[in-house]
Parts: sequence; C-alpha cells; structure tokens
Amino acid sequence: MLSSKAKERFHADPAAAIEHELKAFVLGSPLNRMPTTRELLIFDEPLVRFADGNDPLYKEYKTLIDPAHLTPFEALTKSLEGGPAMVPSQLSVVSWVLPITEETRITNRVETKAPSRRWSHTRYYGEEFSNEVRRFVVQVLTELGALAVAPMLQPYFRTSSNERVGLFSNWSERHTAYAAGHGTFSLSDGFITERGIAHRCGSVVTDLPLPASRRTYADHYSNCLFYVDGSCRACIERCPAGAISEQGHDKLKCMGYLRNIGYLPMPDAYDDEKSVAGCGLCQTKVPCEYGIPVKINKKTAE
Repeated sequence: MLSSKAKERFHADPAAAIEHELKAFVLGSPLNRMPTTRELLIFDEPLVRFADGNDPLYKEYKTLIDPAHLTPFEALTKSLEGGPAMVPSQLSVVSWVLPITEETRITNRVETKAPSRRWSHTRYYGEEFSNEVRRFVVQVLTELGALAVAPMLQPYFRTSSNERVGLFSNWSERHTAYAAGHGTFSLSDGFITERGIAHRCGSVVTDLPLPASRRTYADHYSNCLFYVDGSCRACIERCPAGAISEQGHDKLKCMGYLRNIGYLPMPDAYDDEKSVAGCGLCQTKVPCEYGIPVKINKKTAE
C-alpha cells in the first residue's frame, strides 16, 4: 500500500513519484540479492524514463520488427475484458533499465568461452526479480486508480521468428527503452544506455498521463562506436560463438553456441536442475560496458 506521503508525491509530480518508488523498491527489495551471497545486489539503482504511448515509433516497429509487435494501445486492450472501449486514446509507457552491478561485471570480464556463474545467476534470478519490478509498478499505478499492464507478464506475450530480424517478441523491452530515450542499439544487438550495455530492461503501459522523456540521439545506432566511425569491433572479438560480425548479430548462431556448451548449473541449494541461458561476454570488457563510448571519447578528447 502506498503511504500518504507517497500519494502526496504522486499528486505533485506523478513521473518523479514513479521514479522514486521504483528506485526505492529495487534498492530495498530482498529479492534483488544474489542467492548465494545475500549481501550483494543483482542490480544497481535503475534508470527510469517515459515514452508517449502514441509515439509513431510503435507503429514503425510493426514494419521494422513484425506486424505482430504490439502498440501500447494493443498491449493494454488485450489485457482488459472490456476491450478497446475501456482504453483511453492517450497512453504512457514507464520504461526502466536495471544496470548489472560492478561485482558481477568483473567476474564476466575474465571469461572467454562462457558466462561466469554470477552472470548466470543475474540472468536467471535477475529476470525473476525483473518480473517482480513489473508487478510492483503495475500495483502502484493500479492503487492510484490508473489502468496498467506489463506486456511481458501477459498470456499474450510471445516470441517468434521471421526472415527479416530472426528471433523477436511481440513486445520488445529494448525498443520501448529506445522510444523512452534510454539509449540506442549496438552492433552486438545490445542496448547502450548512459550506464552502459550490461543491464536488463522492463516496462509497463498505463493510461496515467506522464511526460515523454526526450530522445537525444540522431538515430538508433548513435551510441555505438562501430556505426559512428567504424573504430570499434570489441564485441566481435569478445564473442566466442563468432555470432557477431560487421553485418551485425546472428541470433541463431548465438543460441546454437549456447546450446552446444550446455547450461551452467545452479548451486545445489537453489535447485541443480535449473539451467540458465545467456552469455553476456559482448556486454563486458567492451568500450560501451559502462556508458556511451561516443560521449566518453569526446569528453576525453576535450
């Protein structure tokens, strides 16, 4: 339940209040802890931004990704029994980025063939926690009397493939993060934010009016050194599967490599039968690990 003080914050500035509650939840939740070392966080303080639910980008995604990719209006409509008549025309999207902690990044930097155990834990337990963050944001917005849905938690959420982009989902957290001004894509298919490329993304669609965050980049590759001036190929060199080239990221080759090396087992105390997909070598020991390399290089030159 929201405290009276929290409700006052929402009344004064809904966007700032959502950011405050989201950051407090992430940093204070016992679920945001490594299972084997409860003192260590899985994620650092999140980045929080907002997208306009009517942003033309969402309709463009139907062409760029697949016709099945949902607009915010479709995502919210599909979650309501009343259908389109229940959904206002003006919607907002809350988008957040959960940066992976320094302690975890350090363990993955030294790896060359497979992810570190701590990185694997982040991929598995971190995604479980990401779902808790989604539920929390929906709960907060619902308490305020708003409609809210986390598309990734809905029965309609699907992953599929097509000839144009390979594997895709009908709601992309990274593409929503792009719409919200968090950052841009990279040669490795990752997403480069002001806190770098090592993170997880999440989002919730709502009818609560929120100011859209400004996008400060020229295009969807503006933060990647390879696309800016061709000076970086670090992720190509880091990929043990050879799935990254100057032509981009081969998702099927990437997944095939992960299947071939097998999944890393969880600790005995946390169910050895569970397995974890995800490598992340291209997200560590690269210039975009901690921030936007284009801006870092410019600042250094000055």
